[in-house]
Amino acid sequence: MATYPTSEQLLVIVDPIARRTDGEAVRIAKDVLSAGAATKLCLPDDPEEFARALARRGSRRPVVIGDDRALVRAVSVLHRQRELAGSVLSVVPVGPAVTVARSLGVPTGAVAAARAVLDGAVRRLDVLVDDSDGVVLGTVGIPPLRERMPEAEADPEGARPWLRTCQSLVRTLVPLRPVRTLPAAGPSRLRVEVDGVTVVDLDQPVEAVSLTPGTSGTAVVEVRPSSVGAEASPLLSEGRTVSVSGADFHYHADDRVSGPVRRRTWTVLEGALGITLPA
Repeated sequence: MATYPTSEQLLVIVDPIARRTDGEAVRIAKDVLSAGAATKLCLPDDPEEFARALARRGSRRPVVIGDDRALVRAVSVLHRQRELAGSVLSVVPVGPAVTVARSLGVPTGAVAAARAVLDGAVRRLDVLVDDSDGVVLGTVGIPPLRERMPEAEADPEGARPWLRTCQSLVRTLVPLRPVRTLPAAGPSRLRVEVDGVTVVDLDQPVEAVSLTPGTSGTAVVEVRPSSVGAEASPLLSEGRTVSVSGADFHYHADDRVSGPVRRRTWTVLEGALGITLPA
C-alpha cells in the first residue's frame, strides 16, 4: 500500500444525512482534517450537487463524510465518469449505516477515520459491476434474507433517475421512514453460472446465493441448495463473471434492495477502488 502525503489538498464532501444525524461527529472529522491538510469544504444538498462536486474536484483528493449510501454514491459517480480506476477516495463513516465501510477496513470512529485519511495508506480493492453499470462494494445476496431496510431503499429495476433523486432529497428534509422487514424468501429456482460454467440449474431449488469480491480479480460465490432434513453443503466457486437467471428475483447489494429482474450479470473489476485505510 502506498502512503499519501498530508500536504495533498482535500475536497471534503459532507453528506446531508450525516449533517442531520450526527452533526458533532461531522464537526470533529472536519476539525481533524483541516488541522492536518489544506481542505475545501462542500455541503451538497442532493445527488446532483454531490456528483458535480466530484466532477470539479480537480487535483484534490475527495473525502466523503457520510454513511454507506454516500460511499456507494461516490464510487458510482466516479465509475460513471470512468475515473474510478485512476482515483483515490477517502471516507469518514458518519450516519445510520456504516457496515460496508467497516467491511472495507475503514475505522468507524470520526477521529480514527479522519486520521486514516491524513496518515493512512492507499489500498486498491476489487469491486463488482453489473450489466446495468451498477457498482457493488460488498456482498450481493439473492434472495435478501430478512433484511431491515428503509422503505425508500427499494430500487425497482428501471426506476427513473428523477424519482430516485426526489426520494434522496426527501430523505434529507424529513425523518427516515420506519423500516420494514423483508419477508423470508422461500426456495428459488435459479441458474447460476460462473465464468460460463453452470454451478446450479433451474431444476435444483436454492435457499440463497451470495457473491463477494475476493482477491486477484475473482468473486467468491456461494450457493446454498434447498434441502429436506439434513442441511445441504454449500456449493463454492470463484470466477470473474457471475450470471444469475430464472424467475423474477430481488437482490441485496450494499445499501439497497434491487429488482425484480430475470437475469443479472456481475463482473469483477480488479483493483478498481483506491481507498485510504490505516497504515
